[in-house]
Amino acid sequence: MKSLPVRKAAGFLLAALACSVLPVQAAQLVRVGAAHFPPYTIRPENGADTGLLPQLVEALNRLQGDYQFVLVPTSIPRRFGDFEQGRIDMAIFENPEWGWKDIPHTSVDMGLEDAEIFVAQQAPGRQQNYFADLGGKRLALYSGYHYEFANFNADPKYLAQNYNATLTYSHDSNLLMVLRGRADIALVTRSYLSDYLLRNEKVRGELLVSQRIDQIYHHYAILRPVAPITGEAFGKLLQGLRDNGEMLKIFDPYKIAVVPVPHP
Repeated sequence: MKSLPVRKAAGFLLAALACSVLPVQAAQLVRVGAAHFPPYTIRPENGADTGLLPQLVEALNRLQGDYQFVLVPTSIPRRFGDFEQGRIDMAIFENPEWGWKDIPHTSVDMGLEDAEIFVAQQAPGRQQNYFADLGGKRLALYSGYHYEFANFNADPKYLAQNYNATLTYSHDSNLLMVLRGRADIALVTRSYLSDYLLRNEKVRGELLVSQRIDQIYHHYAILRPVAPITGEAFGKLLQGLRDNGEMLKIFDPYKIAVVPVPHP
C-alpha cells in the first residue's frame, strides 16, 4: 500500500483533531421581557430572580438545551418599544388585546388563567352588590394595566377623569388605600391577592372580595416574527412542562389555573 506524503498525512491528522474538539452548537439565546407584574415578575430591574416568570424560565432551560432563555428587565409601558426594537424577543403573560394589535407578532396560548377581581373594605351591611356599580366610587388601580371595565383603555388621564381612579405601581399600596379608607375599591389579580393574604393573614377579615370578575387573564406569549424560536417550537416546550408537571407545580399555589390548550 502506497503511503501518504508526510505533509498530507499531517493535514488529515490536524483536521481530525479539529473535528474532535469542535464545541457543540451553542444554544440560541431567547430574550424574555421581564416587567414588574407581581406575582409573575417582581422588580426585575433590581436583579433579583423572584416571581413566577424566573421559575418558568428556569424550568424551560432545564427541559432542553436548544434554547437559552434569559430575562431582560423592561417595564409595563416600555415593553412595546423594547419588543419592536428587538431588545426583547418575547413577552410572556400577555394578551393580544393589551396594545399588541398593531405590532407584528405571533401569539402562543400558554394555557394559564388568572382573574382581575374587585376588593373593598368590609363594612356593616356591605355585600356583593357593592361592586355592581362603580359610579361615584374611588378606585385604586395599577398604572399601565388594561381593565375590561374601562374598555382596556390604560390612559391615566382617562381613568382618573372617568373613573375617579388613583394609579400606583403597587398592589400593596392599593390594598392599603382600601384598608385605610382612602379608596373604595382596588382591583388586583386573584393570584396576587392569594399571595397577599398569605403574607398578611390578619387583614383577611377586613377585606370584602368580589365575586364579580373584571376580566379573565388568559395568558399568551407574544413573540417577534424574527425571534430565535418559533411559536410552534415554544408551544411544544410549554407542553413539555405540562407533561412533566412543572406548570402545575409553579402556578397552582397561586390559584392560577392550568387549562387545556386547544390544538390548532
